[in-house]
Amino acid sequence: MDDHGRTEWEVAVLDGGPANGVRMRVADRPSVVQVTYPCELDGPSGGAQVDALFVYRRDLRVQGEPLRYGFDLASP
Repeated sequence: MDDHGRTEWEVAVLDGGPANGVRMRVADRPSVVQVTYPCELDGPSGGAQVDALFVYRRDLRVQGEPLRYGFDLASP
Protein backbone atom coordinates (compact mmCIF):
# COMPACT_ATOMS: atom_id res chain seq x y z
CA MET A 1 0.00 0.00 0.00
CA ASP A 2 1.10 3.54 -0.58
CA ASP A 3 1.18 6.38 1.93
CA HIS A 4 -2.56 7.07 1.55
CA GLY A 5 -3.72 3.51 2.30
CA ARG A 6 -4.48 2.73 -1.34
CA THR A 7 -3.19 -0.33 -3.15
CA GLU A 8 -0.63 0.25 -5.91
CA TRP A 9 -1.40 -1.75 -9.03
CA GLU A 10 1.15 -2.97 -11.58
CA VAL A 11 0.67 -4.16 -15.14
CA ALA A 12 1.35 -7.86 -15.74
CA VAL A 13 1.19 -10.09 -18.79
CA LEU A 14 0.64 -13.86 -19.05
CA ASP A 15 3.06 -15.96 -21.13
CA GLY A 16 2.05 -19.28 -22.69
CA GLY A 17 -0.92 -21.51 -22.04
CA PRO A 18 -4.53 -20.73 -22.84
CA ALA A 19 -4.34 -17.10 -21.65
CA ASN A 20 -1.14 -16.20 -23.54
CA GLY A 21 -0.77 -12.45 -23.97
CA VAL A 22 -3.52 -11.46 -21.53
CA ARG A 23 -2.65 -8.19 -19.79
CA MET A 24 -3.98 -7.32 -16.35
CA ARG A 25 -3.24 -5.32 -13.22
CA VAL A 26 -2.06 -6.99 -10.02
CA ALA A 27 -1.53 -5.72 -6.49
CA ASP A 28 1.32 -6.77 -4.19
CA ARG A 29 3.07 -8.91 -6.85
CA PRO A 30 1.34 -12.25 -6.16
CA SER A 31 3.55 -15.26 -6.85
CA VAL A 32 0.73 -17.22 -8.52
CA VAL A 33 -2.24 -16.20 -10.68
CA GLN A 34 -5.12 -18.57 -11.45
CA VAL A 35 -7.05 -18.36 -14.71
CA THR A 36 -10.36 -20.17 -15.12
CA TYR A 37 -12.51 -20.91 -18.13
CA PRO A 38 -16.07 -22.23 -17.84
CA CYS A 39 -16.69 -25.76 -19.14
CA GLU A 40 -19.84 -26.75 -21.00
CA LEU A 41 -21.89 -29.41 -19.27
CA ASP A 42 -23.65 -32.14 -21.27
CA GLY A 43 -26.20 -33.17 -18.70
CA PRO A 44 -27.98 -32.15 -15.52
CA SER A 45 -25.60 -30.57 -13.05
CA GLY A 46 -27.84 -29.93 -10.08
CA GLY A 47 -26.73 -26.31 -10.22
CA ALA A 48 -23.00 -27.12 -10.22
CA GLN A 49 -20.61 -25.09 -12.35
CA VAL A 50 -17.37 -26.52 -13.70
CA ASP A 51 -14.31 -24.44 -14.60
CA ALA A 52 -10.96 -25.43 -16.10
CA LEU A 53 -8.15 -24.09 -13.88
CA PHE A 54 -4.76 -22.91 -15.14
CA VAL A 55 -1.87 -21.64 -13.00
CA TYR A 56 0.65 -18.95 -13.94
CA ARG A 57 3.74 -18.25 -11.81
CA ARG A 58 5.55 -14.92 -11.58
CA ASP A 59 8.92 -14.69 -13.29
CA LEU A 60 11.09 -13.40 -10.43
CA ARG A 61 13.75 -12.19 -12.88
CA VAL A 62 11.40 -9.44 -14.09
CA GLN A 63 11.50 -6.52 -11.64
CA GLY A 64 9.63 -3.81 -13.58
CA GLU A 65 6.40 -3.44 -15.51
CA PRO A 66 5.04 -5.32 -17.16
CA LEU A 67 5.51 -8.14 -14.65
CA ARG A 68 5.47 -11.53 -16.36
CA TYR A 69 3.68 -14.71 -15.35
CA GLY A 70 4.56 -17.96 -17.10
CA PHE A 71 2.18 -20.85 -17.66
CA ASP A 72 2.81 -23.73 -15.24
CA LEU A 73 2.68 -26.97 -17.23
CA ALA A 74 1.96 -28.81 -14.00
CA SER A 75 -1.35 -26.95 -13.60
CA PRO A 76 -4.02 -29.12 -12.06
